[in-house]
Amino acid sequence: MRFVLITFGCFLLVSLAATAAETQKLYRWVDADGIVHYGDSIPAEYADIERQVVNDHGITVDIMRGKKSEEEIAEEKRLEELRVQRELQRRADIALLATYLSIDEIIMHRDRRVELFQAQARVTELYLRNLQRRLAELEADASKYRPYSEDENAPMIDPSLVKELTTTKEAIARHQRNLQKFQDDEQSIVARFDGDIDRFKALKGMN
Repeated sequence: MRFVLITFGCFLLVSLAATAAETQKLYRWVDADGIVHYGDSIPAEYADIERQVVNDHGITVDIMRGKKSEEEIAEEKRLEELRVQRELQRRADIALLATYLSIDEIIMHRDRRVELFQAQARVTELYLRNLQRRLAELEADASKYRPYSEDENAPMIDPSLVKELTTTKEAIARHQRNLQKFQDDEQSIVARFDGDIDRFKALKGMN
């Protein structure tokens, strides 16, 4: 029994020693002057440079990268952005081919969207004409009163008329903004569908 315990203890010590030897690393690095260094740890002044892990025969078994330069960081960022763009394009291509079977279908879809914006624009233009006509009537009425009238004896304008003038002008400005938005959206949607048509042709080899 004692022999077994001694044998087991020796085996355990040998195993621990082997493990310690295996976990201890030897590093190789080159300083700014080109001098090669070796050590089982990296001094603080060399913490940011690249170093190699070597075995007992001096053969490199691993490389530990040092602190990246601003140029390297910028290049990695550029490559990542390029990768994301390519992935987004790949997904967009899959969706495009899954949605349409022909260019005619794309054109038909585009025309429907354009008709929607044009209908909204026509309604807005009608509102604008009515509002502008009403504004002209209000301004004609307001010209009889101070401060719009040149007649010094003219009565002061009624506050309700002033309020209606202000409200009508604000409504006109709001509808003009909406009209411009509908027109901009129409141009944007046409440009987007034109891009889809060009991409569909490229994917189908129609160019």
